[in-house]
Amino acid sequence: MDAKLARFAFALLITLLYLFLLAPIIVVLVISFDTRQYLAFPPESLSFGSYAKVFANVKFISAFWRSLGIGLFVGLVSIFAGLLLSLALSRHDFRGKGAINFLILAPFLVPHIVLAVGVMLVLGPLGLLDSYSGIFLAHLGITTPYTVRTITMSLMAVDRRIEEAARVHGASPAMVLWRITLPLVRPGLIAGAVIAFLISFDEATISLFIVSVKSSTLPTEIYHYLEYSTDPQIAALSVILILISVGVVVVVERLIGLRKAL
Repeated sequence: MDAKLARFAFALLITLLYLFLLAPIIVVLVISFDTRQYLAFPPESLSFGSYAKVFANVKFISAFWRSLGIGLFVGLVSIFAGLLLSLALSRHDFRGKGAINFLILAPFLVPHIVLAVGVMLVLGPLGLLDSYSGIFLAHLGITTPYTVRTITMSLMAVDRRIEEAARVHGASPAMVLWRITLPLVRPGLIAGAVIAFLISFDEATISLFIVSVKSSTLPTEIYHYLEYSTDPQIAALSVILILISVGVVVVVERLIGLRKAL
């Protein structure tokens, strides 16, 4: 009886914890169907009008496609840069390795607001503020550490004897990399690309410091919209973005097993 009571108490605790964590998302989901022109809970009446307004909002749609393109490009380049850095850091010893490791770890330790100010001060003199090149470099700087970590973990799980056996049988280093190493670390590559894409797609703090009009992303458009209006349309857009992020993660989980890759 005591064991059953303990299991029930544990299950109840976990349920309450999940409800606490999901409460903000649930509230936003409910508000997104409200018919009033301001944010309030509970809703007065329900409709899909806010979702229709989101898809009719030209600024949101344009910013969405810009964020999508930037995110995909950043994800691809971040994977390439992360692979090169991971191979160098995990397979070779050289002077300055500790410093590079520290620089890769720095974005995890420094608050984003501090990174945003630093990025702005670097890109400003180069004339890259409010440009696609500037936002690409900024997003690449904050996503590459994640790809390095995921790929490095995958490389550490590779049995080096397989690569050595390929070299003994005459395979060149390039062939070993292409035919042996890359297939073995493919889950880490895909996981890193997904993480980089989601971080770039959702990044708001740094983007607010370096973009304004020409290269505005969806998070910055949401911020500028909230400066002048607060209505259920913004809640509907938030729900759509949550569903996109969850959908990407679910697809990757089905294809390669994201938890295994991480």
